[in-house]
Amino acid sequence: MAICYYCRHCGTSVGTLEDEELLVSPRLGFDQLTDEEQQQIIHYGSDGHVHVRVTCDHCEEALERDPELHDLDRWIQ
Repeated sequence: MAICYYCRHCGTSVGTLEDEELLVSPRLGFDQLTDEEQQQIIHYGSDGHVHVRVTCDHCEEALERDPELHDLDRWIQ
């Protein structure tokens, strides 16, 4: 099992964690999320991996330049 992070806006892979100790660690911060946030951000794939939706640096910069993009879940197709 791995935790795969990808951008919620452009779909770019941000990184993957495969270290078994980290996968069960509270350092990941998942326990700090509400149930609703967890449902929006964390998805369990049929491949056995956990997929986490985040915002990559490039999309974060775009959001800072154009705050109206916050109204869209995904603007890069």
